[in-house]
Amino acid sequence: MSWAGAGVVTAALLVSVLLGRWVTGLVLRRVESGPPGNGVLRGGTWIGMLERAAITGTVMAGLPEGVAVVLAIKGLGRYPELRESRPDHVSPAAERFIIGTLTSYTWAGACAVLGLRVLDALG
Repeated sequence: MSWAGAGVVTAALLVSVLLGRWVTGLVLRRVESGPPGNGVLRGGTWIGMLERAAITGTVMAGLPEGVAVVLAIKGLGRYPELRESRPDHVSPAAERFIIGTLTSYTWAGACAVLGLRVLDALG
């Protein structure tokens, strides 16, 4: 890979991770009716940054099945915490989890597709 190609990959990863944090937070603030309160899962910011890096990286590497692996790891890792947050099965944490995850994955996928298009344009 050329230096330009490496720069495109690095830029796509940085935009995915750093700007994605802002985009996901913006969407979550927009859909919440009140303060986050007990709907916030610990470590969500770091997990989101890592998942966006993994998704953007795997898609750009031509391994889109990596998205399923990231989703499975995140879901299995968070499942006990989501179940415990509200015994009545009406969990604001679960809603935030789903909205945040879908926003984060959509952003990461878009960054990967844009990065791939730029790489194709470079030749």
